[in-house]
Amino acid sequence: MEKNSKIYVAGHTGLVGSAIVRELERQGYENIVIKTREELDLTQQRRVENFFEKERPEYVFLAAAKVGGILANDKYSADFIRDNLAIETNVIDSAYKNDVKKMLFLGSSCVYPKNSPQPIKEEYLLTGELEVTNKAYAVAKIAGIIMCQSYNKQYGTNFISVMPTNLYGENDNFDLESSHVIPAMIRKFDDAKKNNEKEVILWGTGSPKREFLYVDDLANACVFLMNNYNDSEIINIGVGEDLSILELANVVKKCVGYKGDIVWDKSRPDGTLRKLLDVSKLQGLGWKAKINLEDGIRRTYEWFRENKKS
Repeated sequence: MEKNSKIYVAGHTGLVGSAIVRELERQGYENIVIKTREELDLTQQRRVENFFEKERPEYVFLAAAKVGGILANDKYSADFIRDNLAIETNVIDSAYKNDVKKMLFLGSSCVYPKNSPQPIKEEYLLTGELEVTNKAYAVAKIAGIIMCQSYNKQYGTNFISVMPTNLYGENDNFDLESSHVIPAMIRKFDDAKKNNEKEVILWGTGSPKREFLYVDDLANACVFLMNNYNDSEIINIGVGEDLSILELANVVKKCVGYKGDIVWDKSRPDGTLRKLLDVSKLQGLGWKAKINLEDGIRRTYEWFRENKKS
């Protein structure tokens, strides 16, 4: 990408999209196109087609998606598969029809089988059963990957697909019904601290292990890959190490400054027992994550405190 290339970031108000915009601006890219959901509903085919025909972006970061944690994925599975399939279909097809030079599609680590060998290599895609709690979302993301690969094969496009691990950071969703694990913990510990509550109840047993990547690191990796990767095969983005949810809870508790106890509600689902990505392919290209977990959580908590009223 040139510094004056016309770059469209789909989903710029979300966790990932906003970080990509920040990273592009930090690196001096000057011609970034953004649209709010009110200005451009990506589930509406004709509106997306009109936008691409008018704006003619050269590069596209497809970070727009309907996302949520275990509860939201399970409760609203029809919404998750419908909206994500619509967004992907409309943007990918319009990118092809309007000669976009290159597009980066944001997938998810949940596309991999629930019982994948660890760490998870890119070639494990479509080799086993998916985790049931987020199957609808995962199937939609897999469809996006296959669409990108199919358009590359049939039409000669340059659409790449990246699979980030679990993300957190500035502009995250802290709603307890639809948030992921780190923002949910931050919210719960902060509420308990404010209300002088003696204990915080968290879901599951605390035993599953997860990998977490600060979203600004992800954004840096996405810009790096847009400039340095041109393969149809998917590529993982992560830090290459994980920790248990119990260990994570203690880190978040420390960063928030909560002094009470943690109680585990073992009647609630744990989800996949372990999900660590193999990032050797990405590291072989010369990229590694820079922000460690505790620093990232402190930054996220500071942003939450400054913005929680809104």
